[in-house]
Amino acid sequence: MGTKKGSFISDVLILVGGTTFAQIVGILAYPMLTRLYGPEDFGTWAIFISITGIVSTIACMRYELAILLPESDDDAINILGLSLLIALFITILTVPLLFIFKETLILSLNSPQLENYLWLSPPFIFISTVFLALNYWISRNKNFKRLSLAKVYNSLSTIGIQITSGIEGYFAGGGLLLGSITGQSVSTIVLSSQVWKSDKTGFKTRISFKRMYAMAKRYRKFPLIESWAALMNVVSWQLPTFLLASFFSPAVAGFYALGFRLLQLPMNLIGSSISDVFFQRASIARYEGTLDSLVENVLRILIIVSLFPISILTIAGSDLFYVFFGQEWVEAGVYAQILGIWAFVWFISSPLSAIFSVMEIQQYELTFNFLNIITRLLSLVIGGFMGSARIALLLFSISGVLVYGYFLWRILIYSGVETFKLIKIFSSNFILFIPAGIVLLIFKLLLVDQLLVVLLSIILICLYYFHLLKTDEFLNKIVNYPHVVKKMSDLIKK
Repeated sequence: MGTKKGSFISDVLILVGGTTFAQIVGILAYPMLTRLYGPEDFGTWAIFISITGIVSTIACMRYELAILLPESDDDAINILGLSLLIALFITILTVPLLFIFKETLILSLNSPQLENYLWLSPPFIFISTVFLALNYWISRNKNFKRLSLAKVYNSLSTIGIQITSGIEGYFAGGGLLLGSITGQSVSTIVLSSQVWKSDKTGFKTRISFKRMYAMAKRYRKFPLIESWAALMNVVSWQLPTFLLASFFSPAVAGFYALGFRLLQLPMNLIGSSISDVFFQRASIARYEGTLDSLVENVLRILIIVSLFPISILTIAGSDLFYVFFGQEWVEAGVYAQILGIWAFVWFISSPLSAIFSVMEIQQYELTFNFLNIITRLLSLVIGGFMGSARIALLLFSISGVLVYGYFLWRILIYSGVETFKLIKIFSSNFILFIPAGIVLLIFKLLLVDQLLVVLLSIILICLYYFHLLKTDEFLNKIVNYPHVVKKMSDLIKK
């Protein structure tokens, strides 16, 4: 395992530093992007990202997850080599498949605009997959500052190209795609050069086909079980984009894409950083007998940072979208409101899903993902045949709350955390939201100007976090990490 020392909090904060900067750039850019590009452009972008995301997720056959598990760095670096080799093979395989099924794909997704950009899929898949594998290698060695820097470069490059293309009118809606490809390429090149600079000796002397084959056999559960679970999981995530475009139009898929993206902000801001660090720490905690304590603490962090803002968004989503993105995007805000409760349950359970990989019980995750994809498919198809995107997403949200609630319960069982502790953490934080929720609902019922509703929402969220900063032990610990704050500050300055 990596030898660098550091607390869970400090590692998360180093990642959050870069992630926060990247997300702030994205948040500031979205009001401009929604005025440069229409819902159909966002829909085409979402469809492209969905297609490439499905392949990218399984392009390493999930061997990248095993990079964190062996005690020997020699074994880990051979798993990294194996992952990159498989990724190259899968990427090459996508070229003839896209050529064969191109017309079918475009017609079934009701998106003729996509035809101009499908050829970019293979290079984007490979670049994304390389970044994913390197992400786990860096997490193993706890060089989290590198990941933060990569996220900053990705965000700046992506937004820069998207805004420039939109203003100049280049590539029409394709500017969104071009920005994503550029951002991912820049961050992958930066990460690759850093890894090569520090670990090139290991790559040259320790990687061998014989050792990669041995690791492929040792961790064969990952391609045999985990890859199928991951495939079903990522397909289930992309179903709304595909089916909304197919049943209705790419514009409806664009509304969903923007609404869901705002709901993802807590996950992108801190959840993904917690997930990266949690996987590495859980691998150790399992052997030390402290897994239950780790899971309980992480769960509490996830609840306190997400419950209040997501609850506010569930009430005032349409107002927020009207003020920040314009009248054209109000429907996206309604979608965000419909999906709010499900987003919360997903947010607090998703970072903990690494438990199944750490304990090498991927077969349960396979069962869960099968259940997830079936319930989502039924929900969206029923709504599609009823001719209502809102009904489709409402059924999607209800099924998601039930499935992810069960998923979280199983995580607690496997990690040894008692269910009543989750209930206690949730109830104590939900009580803080009740007064704020009542005030916000009164404003809504009185048909107060939408700008005032948004301002009230922002004030309430700021007051909530100010209260936490003053009373919560975890946040007080963060304040007492000056060296971490300095690292975050230095990172942003760079």
